[in-house]
Amino acid sequence: MMRTQKGFTLIELVMVIVILGILAAVAVPKYMDMSTAAASAAKKSMQANVKTAWASYIGANAGAYPTVTQIAANTDGGAAAATGVQATINAILETVLTYTDTACTAATAAVGDTVKCVGNINP
Repeated sequence: MMRTQKGFTLIELVMVIVILGILAAVAVPKYMDMSTAAASAAKKSMQANVKTAWASYIGANAGAYPTVTQIAANTDGGAAAATGVQATINAILETVLTYTDTACTAATAAVGDTVKCVGNINP
């Protein structure tokens, strides 16, 4: 009577581990690149949301400029800060800078300042 063996040989198990190692070595850097790209896209989206809230306020209020607080109130997840509108992206607090002049050179210093220009995410 012939006995059949069950299970895997050591060579087969080692080959599976090697293949998994190769897949992991290729997948991890790709995942890191995607995470960085996603964070960058989230920052750009937040900046666009703040600019949209700013422009919408001006359009709805006959050309009157909003304050930092008014922009934050119309930005999804936004909070007013002296230097601009803040939101948390990937557990990091990011700020879209706001300015009191149309040339984007004089930064706002208080949440009640009138915003005449919306800038970029604070680096």
